[in-house]
Amino acid sequence: MPPNDPKPLLAYSPMFHARLFGEQENVRTKHFQPTRKAVGGSNDELFLDGNPAIDRPLFVQFCTNNPDEFLEAARHVAPHCDAVDLNLGCPQGIAKKGHYGAFLQEDWDLIYKLVNRLHTELSIPVTVKFRIQETKEKTLEYAKMILSAGASIIAVHGRRREQKGHNTGIADWSYIRYLRDHLPADTVIFANGNILNYGDIDTCLEATGADAVMSAEGNLSDPSIFSKPPPPGVEGREYWRGRDGKGGYRIDAVLRRYLDIIYKYVLEQPVPERKPLYLPSDPVDDFAETNDAENNGHEEGPLKKKQKRSKAEKGKKCHSASLGFMQGHLFQVLRPMVATHTNVRDALATSKPGDMAAFEHTLALLEEAIKGGLQEYEASPEKFETQPDETLKGSKAVIAKYGRPWWICQPHVRPLPEEAFETGAMREKGTKPPAKNENEGKNTPKETDTPSDGTVTPGDGAAINASHITPDPLVSG
Repeated sequence: MPPNDPKPLLAYSPMFHARLFGEQENVRTKHFQPTRKAVGGSNDELFLDGNPAIDRPLFVQFCTNNPDEFLEAARHVAPHCDAVDLNLGCPQGIAKKGHYGAFLQEDWDLIYKLVNRLHTELSIPVTVKFRIQETKEKTLEYAKMILSAGASIIAVHGRRREQKGHNTGIADWSYIRYLRDHLPADTVIFANGNILNYGDIDTCLEATGADAVMSAEGNLSDPSIFSKPPPPGVEGREYWRGRDGKGGYRIDAVLRRYLDIIYKYVLEQPVPERKPLYLPSDPVDDFAETNDAENNGHEEGPLKKKQKRSKAEKGKKCHSASLGFMQGHLFQVLRPMVATHTNVRDALATSKPGDMAAFEHTLALLEEAIKGGLQEYEASPEKFETQPDETLKGSKAVIAKYGRPWWICQPHVRPLPEEAFETGAMREKGTKPPAKNENEGKNTPKETDTPSDGTVTPGDGAAINASHITPDPLVSG
């Protein structure tokens, strides 16, 4: 984001399991690293999470069904964050088994105790994220109860608990507007749901009357979602705009920034020098290849055996969740192009946490692919531009509005529930699924009610198998 962008940002941590976070030091040191002691240092010098210089304001989010465990976990993070958030919105199966997240919403007495315990005994505010209920009236009473318990801020997801996966559908902003109109004027409300690009932020704020907008899944596929587009004519190298006026931040620019953040803050290494991102307007000599493909690292696919980096070349390793989640997150960002550019997919699939040479190799392949894409656009722009079509409905209409060429960050658009029924991706309750091969699923791990590492993320139980990504006709791009 530009340093002069007027919109302030607030970050939430991943959702931590309060009991595991409170009981197990290894869970805390793996996923929350406010000081150098968490990474093997000998002092309390500030490091990453909650560092006022780089990571504030910050809310740390927990799932729990026990006030004592909630308070114990919260006390560990209180010195390093601005508030502790109770997640009452998680709809995953693991939350149902563990009786937390959105599956607490019938137990108002327990919710009140959870919030009030922190409100009365914690040194920083407690906030709550929740989903809308069956009616606007019930949602209002639910919100009033949470506020009466002591919540300083409510973040309202405009979807019900059952709206997940293929049944995600559209968030209903009118519920959030109803809360705005019927709660005291000084109630702080964050609106969550349906934020697909930067342009949706002001639209949501106007429609809901909320004080701020929260983005979760949208931010995973498009990390530039809160970045204001530059004016026409001053796009520079990081932002691309087509002849039709549609544009967005380039995924190679985003990956560069991503890696630079890891180098600077996590690994504390110098950022490698790279030539400027390619533009079709560049003089040909500036981007002439000076070495053959094998020598300059642009060979197709993952690194070959003889080219694998030595331990010294791989650089300083760090036991950091920031490294462990890189591959999965980058597959989200690169989703529009990895199905067709399989060399980029395969290179990313073989990368390991902390092996920055492998990620730089993926970046080099990505930049080469985007160079080709930009050249193809210059030669035949009509191949990438679609004319307005008012006959499009459902997710196809959404893709027509938000879709961009594959080298641009963009949202992942799911089919609507009715479309999922048509394709067989969803079935009515009580209907039998197609017969499975007798060996299918034998090695699939059973879902437990407690995450093994203390965190619950949107990817739990649905990790991308990088070697089996196929084109999705309802994915933008």
